[in-house]
Amino acid sequence: MEAVADRIEMHKNIGDQRNEWNSLLLNSINSLTLAAATMAAIASMSDGDATNAVALSSTAMYVAATGMLSIVNKIQPSQLAEEQRNATRLFKQLHNQIQNILSIGNPNPIHVKEFMDKVLALDWAFPLPLLGAMLDKFPAAVEPAVWWPRNGRKQPKTGKGYNGWNEKLEEEMREIAKVMKRKDEEEYLNLGEKALKLNKVLAMSGPVLTGMAAVGSAMLSQSHGGWASAALAVGGGALAAVANTLEHGGQVGMVFEMYRSNAGFFKLMEESIESNLKEDDLERRENGEMVEMKVALQLGRSLSELRNLAEDSSVKGDAIHEFASKLF
Repeated sequence: MEAVADRIEMHKNIGDQRNEWNSLLLNSINSLTLAAATMAAIASMSDGDATNAVALSSTAMYVAATGMLSIVNKIQPSQLAEEQRNATRLFKQLHNQIQNILSIGNPNPIHVKEFMDKVLALDWAFPLPLLGAMLDKFPAAVEPAVWWPRNGRKQPKTGKGYNGWNEKLEEEMREIAKVMKRKDEEEYLNLGEKALKLNKVLAMSGPVLTGMAAVGSAMLSQSHGGWASAALAVGGGALAAVANTLEHGGQVGMVFEMYRSNAGFFKLMEESIESNLKEDDLERRENGEMVEMKVALQLGRSLSELRNLAEDSSVKGDAIHEFASKLF
C-alpha cells in the first residue's frame, strides 16, 4: 500500500509537469513562429543591409521552431499528461482495494501476489520515463489500453453453492458483454483512429510548414526573393502556428489517449464478465448478484435498465442501436 501511495504521488506530480510542458512549449513555439513571420514580412518590404540581417534572423528562428516542433510532436506532452492522470486514478483505485482487504482482515500471500501483479501491470501500461520506455504516440493500429494482469487468478471457494448465479443471469451478462464489444468498445476505437489520423497530419504539417518558411526567409536574405518568397516565409509561419495550436492547444494527443483508455475500460469489463462465465465451478466465481450490480453501476444504469438492455440485445442482435454505457 505504501508503494502504491508513492506511485500516486509520482504520477500526479509528473502529470502536472507534463501538462505545464504542453502549455509552455505551445506558447513558446507559436511566439517564435509568429515573430519569425513578422520579421520576414518586414524584410520583404525593406531594402539595404538591414534586410539581410532581419531575414537571416527570421530564418534562424524558423529553424529553431522546426527543431522544437519535431521534438514536441514526437513526445506529445498532452498525451503524456493524460497517461499520468489515468495512472493516478487507477493507482488510487488500487490503493482503496488494498485498504479494503486490510480493513476486512486476514490478508494472505495470494492477496500480496495479486496486488503486486496489478502494480507491475500499471507500471508497464503507464511508464514514467521518456527515453526507451515511452508508449508509441503514433501506433500502426489503435488498440484498447491494457493496464491489468492478463492471467487472472481463481477465486477461492465460497461454500455458498449457486453463489448468486443462475441461467438467466449468465445469459444477461453474455448479452451485456456483446453489446459493449460491438458498440461501446468499437465506437471508441473508431474515434481513436480518427484522432490518431488527425494528429499524424498535424504533427507532420507543423515542421514541414516552418521548414518551408525558413527556405522562403533564406531566399529573402540572399536577394533572390520576391513576393513568392515573402508569401512562403510569412504564410508558412502563420499556417504552422495554426497547425501547432490545433494539435497542442486542442490537445489532440490527449483526446486519442482518452478514447484508447475508454476502449480499455470496456475491454476490462468484458474480460471480467467472460472470466466468471468460463469458470465452471460456481463457487469459484464472484457473487453473481454483486457482479450484476457492479456492471450496472459502471455503465451508469439501474438493474432494471441493465436487464432491459440485455433483453433488447438478445432480440435485436447486431441491429441494436443503444450503447451499453450511459456515462461516456
